[in-house]
Amino acid sequence: MAPRDDAESRADLYWRLVEDLTVDPAVARSTMMGFPCLRVDGRFFASLDRSTHHLIVKLPVGRVGALVASGQGLPFAPNGRVFREWVAVPVADPDRWRALMAEAKQFAGA
Repeated sequence: MAPRDDAESRADLYWRLVEDLTVDPAVARSTMMGFPCLRVDGRFFASLDRSTHHLIVKLPVGRVGALVASGQGLPFAPNGRVFREWVAVPVADPDRWRALMAEAKQFAGA
């Protein structure tokens, strides 16, 4: 049986990964524009889109462009305004989401 990739399974995956990341005392849960999110040392780095349940991560502009160009990500554009350093990742692949969240944490914490 193929793994589920619906909104519920994406949300479940996000919250499981949040639990892993919040073991680090520098990482805290918060909200950003009404979205649940994570901060590292006060800076946002990951979120969950509350309507699509896509993972949203903050990465360098070039990395965001590469993910979008490869079809692995979508531009993050709430209310039609594109956030250049943010990408939406729709497919709930646990290894990919874990790696992207770690990459975003490192980027935001730098």
